[in-house]
Amino acid sequence: CINCALCIDACNSIMDKMNYPRGLIRYTTEHKLEHNSGSIMRPKLIGYGLALVLMSMMFAYTIGSRTPLELDIIRDRNQLYRETPEGLVENTYTLKVLNMSQQKMNYRLKVEGLKDFSLKGGAEIEVAAGEILSIPVRVEIDPARLPNVNVPIQFNVSATDQSATITEASRFLGPRIR
Repeated sequence: CINCALCIDACNSIMDKMNYPRGLIRYTTEHKLEHNSGSIMRPKLIGYGLALVLMSMMFAYTIGSRTPLELDIIRDRNQLYRETPEGLVENTYTLKVLNMSQQKMNYRLKVEGLKDFSLKGGAEIEVAAGEILSIPVRVEIDPARLPNVNVPIQFNVSATDQSATITEASRFLGPRIR
């Protein structure tokens, strides 16, 4: 059987010639055969309908609340920190900025969590549509101003037209304070 239903058509034509009731072979359920009717509002159908509506609402929310900007921060793992010739402590990061919008965007980079630091690298970033841009960034600070050996910091990337903003956490590592 390949479910072509030719047997149903053939059976009905023979039953008509013999003056017997049609439907000896048919697609149906035992419930419909016993009660001669079926209800369209079955619990399984209502459950499937509710699940479909819920999934559609979640999909619409996900599409509507999507941020067209993504940021990944990769610390330099070769050395925890570096001391510059000026006596400053420096940490190196690679920022991967993903522009998921359909046009070229300009972004501004800020670092929060440290006082009196300097940011070396791309403070103003231009990323083409759908592109991932890798930017090497260095954060420098005077070791006397470093409050702890391991300081949580945040990188904030925001569009210059204020259409998208993202903040990602990282760590600034320095020498032990004596």
